[in-house]
Amino acid sequence: MVLEFRPVLSDGDIGGVACMADEIWHEYWPGIIGSAQTDYMVEAFQSASAITAAIREEGYEYWVLEAEGRRVGYAAVRVEAPDARLFISKVYLFAAERGRGFASEAIAFFEALCHGRGLTTMYLSVNKHNELALRAYRAKGFAVVGASVKGIGQGFFLDDYLMEKVL
Repeated sequence: MVLEFRPVLSDGDIGGVACMADEIWHEYWPGIIGSAQTDYMVEAFQSASAITAAIREEGYEYWVLEAEGRRVGYAAVRVEAPDARLFISKVYLFAAERGRGFASEAIAFFEALCHGRGLTTMYLSVNKHNELALRAYRAKGFAVVGASVKGIGQGFFLDDYLMEKVL
């Protein structure tokens, strides 16, 4: 099954990603970070207004991931040109779509993007308790290079490993 990456360009696309985010996040994250933090993070970072700001003001690129004409998830990255790095901000799949190789296809897409843009490193942050993602990224050649605890408001924190892959 071929995964297609459709760029998020319009307000309608952004609204669609926000709807996907709401569903995916509320299915996946409460078991790891709790319902209250999930609700807060969806509103603060995955709402249509937050995605719009990320694209227009912070240089993020978003894609809707589609397979056989159906939406399977979404992804977002930001190029950090001075450091020749790509920050992988988001790769989220609906529950029914996990385990089908789509995350691997997304990483391959990002590697090709890096090669095409002259970038030498990909990096991301992963919640320390997100075992599924940690295993997946390690299997794709990412290594833990640090850790970070960052306050995000309302008394919530991100407790992450920083992982990178040198190309």
